[in-house]
Amino acid sequence: MSTKTAYVKQIKGITFAGKTDSNHWVTMDGPENFGGSDAGIRPKELILLALAGCTGSDVISILEKKRTPLADFEINIKADVSDEHPQVFTKIDLEYVFYGKNLNVKDIERAIELSQTKYCSVTAMLQKAVEMKHSYRIVEEK
Repeated sequence: MSTKTAYVKQIKGITFAGKTDSNHWVTMDGPENFGGSDAGIRPKELILLALAGCTGSDVISILEKKRTPLADFEINIKADVSDEHPQVFTKIDLEYVFYGKNLNVKDIERAIELSQTKYCSVTAMLQKAVEMKHSYRIVEEK
């Protein structure tokens, strides 16, 4: 078992800077009407970016091993949030979008499946608490 560490420092009000073992800083903040200065991403939004970054890395890595020639790739995320505090995510929808010519649907589906069921640690953590769905779309390049 390995251990990861993180450090978060208050800058002013609810503006924070944080870094982890990779030694890269991230600014987090809230809206001005909540004591922030609107100078950074919201902490909860980082969860969605972590999810997309994690599964996206898996999918791209798997497709590169299969020599899938993508012209571009993106992930769109939609998350529903409860109205009551602590206002947690109640549902997360991921849409993988693949751009390229003559892309192999089976390879794409397998890459997504492996990420969702085996490799993406963020998915593994979140799916215990949040309903998660995914879809994909292929945009054929000319």
